[in-house]
Amino acid sequence: MGISLDGLASGLDTTALISSVMQVEAIPQTLLKYKSQDLQSMVSALQGLNSKVAALATQATAAAKPGALDLNTATTSSDKVTATTTAAAKAGSIDFQVDLLAQTQVTVTPKVNAVVGWPYTTMTINSGGVDYTIEPLSSNLDDVVTSVNAAGAGVTASKVAVGGGEYRLQFTATKSGEAGAFTIKDPAATFTDVKAAQDAQITLWPTGGSAAQPVKSSTNTFTDLLPGVSITATEITAAPVTLTVARDDAGITKLASDLVSGANGIFSLVASKTAVTSTTNTSGTSTTAGIFASDSAVRSVNQGILSAASLPVGTPPRSPSEIGISITKTGSMEFDEKKFSAALAADPAGTAAKVQEIATRIAAAATAASDKYDGTLTQKITGQQSEVRDLATRITDWDTRLASRKATLQRTYSGLEVALSNMKAQQSWLTAQLGGLSSGSNPA
Repeated sequence: MGISLDGLASGLDTTALISSVMQVEAIPQTLLKYKSQDLQSMVSALQGLNSKVAALATQATAAAKPGALDLNTATTSSDKVTATTTAAAKAGSIDFQVDLLAQTQVTVTPKVNAVVGWPYTTMTINSGGVDYTIEPLSSNLDDVVTSVNAAGAGVTASKVAVGGGEYRLQFTATKSGEAGAFTIKDPAATFTDVKAAQDAQITLWPTGGSAAQPVKSSTNTFTDLLPGVSITATEITAAPVTLTVARDDAGITKLASDLVSGANGIFSLVASKTAVTSTTNTSGTSTTAGIFASDSAVRSVNQGILSAASLPVGTPPRSPSEIGISITKTGSMEFDEKKFSAALAADPAGTAAKVQEIATRIAAAATAASDKYDGTLTQKITGQQSEVRDLATRITDWDTRLASRKATLQRTYSGLEVALSNMKAQQSWLTAQLGGLSSGSNPA
């Protein structure tokens, strides 16, 4: 518990005096704290910007890769068949008919032989041409199910209640189609196939006479029917189905639009943190500049990406505005979807090449700014974080210095109070002595 120094002898508010002195002494530390806060705010703002620039670099790099705009989409003439594509898909079409759907074999024990316990000591399952001999721990049906499921025979077993305390066992292949076919061999037991193992089948060029070609699949999906195109059948078709693969104009347009939007996200963030705002109140008008207002590195990054997105493209060089990508008077980019679609329809390869040239330049500018080792923004963030750490050390040193100064002031004022107290005591004694002398000199 602290000792109060106030008014011991002097009547002074020494606590207030020391506090006032310490406020003045702490001004350098306070200025360091303000500087540290400003730097931390800048670091936070730069990190936010750097994250956006890095995301744009990743996006633009992907768009700049060879074939990135060779997008195609697949459609079918029947709702009973769906189609998907990969990057390897090329334009084309083919006719086919769905003849069979894939089935997974399901086999059950006989209805007339519903059981409470398994009457045999062994069971042999032939799957994939291999015999698997299964020996349940007991005749308990649960043990039979467990043994079958643990045998790795490509078959799973289930116990199905059929009433009257009796059960039938169901055996299901783990693989779809003919590859999952199996047989069960046991003495005096007859098993019934509820569903036979069956591959899905389509016939290519079904109206082509001798050209017709059946194709099988263990599932209802046929992969790479055309390069990069797979189809999945849900029903048998009575008539031929046409699969069409065509250029994905919507996908290409979205890729270009997203690239412009990504760049605009950078421009918008920089603009919002660069703007100068004025506020008027009863005290007058105050002006506040955004945190990036005087930062040349941020301006350089912003200008680099803007130039990458807006400079001429192609040979001979032409303005990107010809394909719907233009710069606005506010320093952002604008994407005209109708103009881009028209350019894509008129010159697909040329338009795609221009978008990829823009993407390549944006990727280079964004990577130069955000590279995790030597990016412009990365290095600036690292430098300012180092300065924040240095300021934290200096602020801590000031804590020690100020604590020492305060202790010195407290000792000084404490000593002053003690001295004043002693002087007052002496004054009282002298006054008393003088009073005694005066009274002793008077005649009786």
